[in-house]
Amino acid sequence: MASEFDAAASMRGGPSDRAEAWAFIRAFAAAWYTPLTDADGAGEEELRRAEDRLGLLLPTALREAYLLFGGRRGMIDHQDPMLPPAELFVHEDPDSAAVPVHRAENQGCAFWGVRLRDLGKSDPPVVVLTPDGWRPFMDRLSVACVELVLSEALLADEPLYDACELPADVVDAVPALFERVALPDHPMWTGADGSPVRWFSAPGLLLRQDGTVGGSWLHVRGRTPAHLTAARTAVPGTWTHPQGTEPA
Repeated sequence: MASEFDAAASMRGGPSDRAEAWAFIRAFAAAWYTPLTDADGAGEEELRRAEDRLGLLLPTALREAYLLFGGRRGMIDHQDPMLPPAELFVHEDPDSAAVPVHRAENQGCAFWGVRLRDLGKSDPPVVVLTPDGWRPFMDRLSVACVELVLSEALLADEPLYDACELPADVVDAVPALFERVALPDHPMWTGADGSPVRWFSAPGLLLRQDGTVGGSWLHVRGRTPAHLTAARTAVPGTWTHPQGTEPA
């Protein structure tokens, strides 16, 4: 059943190349939303206009991502959305090199992009702008797109979302309770206190742990209220919204 999709099981070992990343995103979209169609991609003409306006060529992986799901509103545009091609821009900073940006926190507090020197690579590394400056985010843009899709799903539906501040003695329990999604550790854009970020899952559940010490936060999204209640029951701690759910 769609509600029983397990991200970790579907991405066992992690995407080895762009094709595997896109295959995972297709499977995830079908399970958590509806299957992707040709209408969900941005058009070639949109991408050419963006390239002409910016005076640069987009990396192959970014073009493929836009053509696959760049027009899928409701899947990539909640908290830290993928920018539409018409909104792509180059972030200029006097203290660092310019970075073409393709993703932005919804209040402009953080940006994700590819350094100019890496634009010629087919699947280049992605950097994120944190309070400490630009930091490496993912070694491959296609894997960063997988994280983007998971992140936007996690924060997409408030009634099915909750968060728990983890006591020190509970932090290590998360990997024992849920399976690690095969994404590498990466920084939280808010800074070192919420890093590294690690993803976990169970059937019908997505979980993101921001940090590995006491006081770190666990963010959870369930496909149904019952899934969310199961996570709350499994993880001891103070949940932000513990009321109003169905029994597991």
